[in-house]
Amino acid sequence: MASGNGSRFAARPISGGGTPTDEWRDWVHRIPALDLTECPALIIVAPHPDDETLGFGATASLLRSRGVEVTVVSATDGGGSVPGLSPRERRWLERDRRAELRAAMKILGLGEPVCLGLPDGELCDREPELTVRLADLVTAGPPGTWCAATWRGDGHPDHEAVGRSAAAAISGTHAVLLEYPVWMWHWARPGDDAVPWHRMAMAPNDQGASTRKRQAAATFQSQLVPYEDGTDVVLPPFVLERLFAVGEAVIR
Repeated sequence: MASGNGSRFAARPISGGGTPTDEWRDWVHRIPALDLTECPALIIVAPHPDDETLGFGATASLLRSRGVEVTVVSATDGGGSVPGLSPRERRWLERDRRAELRAAMKILGLGEPVCLGLPDGELCDREPELTVRLADLVTAGPPGTWCAATWRGDGHPDHEAVGRSAAAAISGTHAVLLEYPVWMWHWARPGDDAVPWHRMAMAPNDQGASTRKRQAAATFQSQLVPYEDGTDVVLPPFVLERLFAVGEAVIR
């Protein structure tokens, strides 16, 4: 398993645009399909509110519409996405992001998310705690439960920490780990040696679920518009459009 791609991500700042969507369009059609009939229950683990929606939201919504139980876990409340905030302003941002997450889950047809409230940007230091919390959720599910977490090689330290914790949490259980990339589509290129393409599968592209995903993503206004005058948006439009265009992939 490739991991620790923080240097690759750092070398391609978001402002630079990353790998164009057109480079991915033909490539993703080569990736085999993910069989959703194998999923008895799903736990999605996101480092920050919005990662679950952007990385695996359409699939989660589709599974729920088919009667599969889906639990969304947000490791942090995302208070670190805007730098330079005072402690009070950071609490306000965390409040806003929790509200955005709840609104997004309603649009996707999912239940109330589990918000662990761990510190944004510090998940590498909290992996043991996160692992225990996830293990409790995994063992409460039926055998074969899918645990979908951000990929251990995604490039963002919180994303990679969540992937490592999820992998540790399912160890010794009958759960199945799926890792979904988010920032990989930005810094990697088709055929990149840092990505285990041979273990990747693409989720079905369901039009209704994809529409719900777009609507849910739009609730995260704290990330889509400048949080304060003079600040940049956290997620520029081209980042979202690239994720919508490539679809949802998992590494198994």
